[in-house]
Amino acid sequence: MGRRFGDGRGRLVVPGEGGTVVRVPLEIAASYRARTKGLLGRDSIEGAMLLTPAGSVHTFGMRMPIDVAYLDRHLTVLAVRTMPPGRLGRPRLRSRHVLEAEAGVMAGWGLRVGVVVAVEAEAGADSGHSA
Repeated sequence: MGRRFGDGRGRLVVPGEGGTVVRVPLEIAASYRARTKGLLGRDSIEGAMLLTPAGSVHTFGMRMPIDVAYLDRHLTVLAVRTMPPGRLGRPRLRSRHVLEAEAGVMAGWGLRVGVVVAVEAEAGADSGHSA
């Protein structure tokens, strides 16, 4: 079953090699307004932003290149790309959520195709449930 999230903050949990876990500060953009704004007008972000639901993104109006990870409804990473400003990302088949972060950081978190992440929403953010 897919997960539903509400606007808010939380943590992205990325399982790593040998049982290590990386927890990344996360902004959750679930409303139309929050998804539309995304990272526009920002020079940086601490951690990542989850756009949900979302199947593709663009970087028109962005001030910085970003890493983009496409997730399916089970929060499995389908693809990871770095996008410079002014680009239109192609929609990804089966993508239900998109993670955005500063270019270059996702590899350091261990975010790659096939990894299943979890989202821990802070109190007040409707998170459905997380894996």
